[in-house]
Amino acid sequence: MTKPKRLRAAAALTATALAATLMTGSTAANANGPNCAGPVSDTYINVTVDGVRNGNGLMAVTLYADEPRKFLVKKGSMYVGRVDATAPETRMCLYVPKPGVYALAVYHDEDSSRNLKRSGVLGLPEEGFGFSNNPPTIASIPSFRSVRLNISKSGLSTRIHLKYP
Repeated sequence: MTKPKRLRAAAALTATALAATLMTGSTAANANGPNCAGPVSDTYINVTVDGVRNGNGLMAVTLYADEPRKFLVKKGSMYVGRVDATAPETRMCLYVPKPGVYALAVYHDEDSSRNLKRSGVLGLPEEGFGFSNNPPTIASIPSFRSVRLNISKSGLSTRIHLKYP
């Protein structure tokens, strides 16, 4: 193969790789590591989920905008970031669209179904769950005000403790 043909072939491979990368939502900006989730942006938060009872399945972190009426309602979240679960804690980063106030809800998707398993008439969770700021959840779901998290800049950290039924 002549030099110009090799250069064109290399350029075509590079363009193909770039297109595939853009279609999957990963770019060179994903330099924070393999445990980053969500649409890539310049702002992310490091999330440590502790109390993980096993490394089965996925850890799902749901991002909610600063809109109380959308908190924990069907189709109310911005998106769900998922990474492989690790015990006794799972560390990841979650991209957020920009600095601002958000809420995080976490669940341990032990069977990788991409849905929180619920039981009974009340729909109580069967898998581990938690929220930003670790509010009490004994008698009911937490208020939006209790889980609000100010992500004022990139690289901040939070810790969420899982509770299993």
